[in-house]
Amino acid sequence: MDIIIQSTLKTLQKSKNLLDNLQDDTLCNTSLAPYYSSVGTHIRHILDFYDCIFNIDADKVIDLTARSRSKDVESKCDCAKNYLNSVIEKLSNSDFNMDDTVQVVDDLGLGKTQIKYTLGAVFAQANSHTIHHYAIINYILEGLNISFDDADFGYNPTTPKSIMSN
Repeated sequence: MDIIIQSTLKTLQKSKNLLDNLQDDTLCNTSLAPYYSSVGTHIRHILDFYDCIFNIDADKVIDLTARSRSKDVESKCDCAKNYLNSVIEKLSNSDFNMDDTVQVVDDLGLGKTQIKYTLGAVFAQANSHTIHHYAIINYILEGLNISFDDADFGYNPTTPKSIMSN
């Protein structure tokens, strides 16, 4: 299995551990300023990114703006777990060539644009994107006074351990 997929599966395991320790009311709690987002919206957003990759079309176009945005995934732990398990299963059974060139559609703030990537680059971006959202989730959990036993949750693997322990 490709190292990018292995790394992604390791990162997504953290979502599984998190969801196993949350209730629906915590998953969809939007009470914290300034953005009033929830753990569930971030989990859904993470998984939608991967789903967009799996929905690559015959012309090798991946549209990152075509996200499903399921409210059930954002608010129901069982739905979020099912979506996560679907993503993990697709990744585990994938045989992507990470050197394949694809076109990625995204909106960088000035409307949709199409950018040339390799599949490896898209999956690497998805993994980093996931970790970035874990950091935001960590802030939400902290604000809700919920502890989650994962010392490196939300930290990039390159973060020095001395910073993580502060």
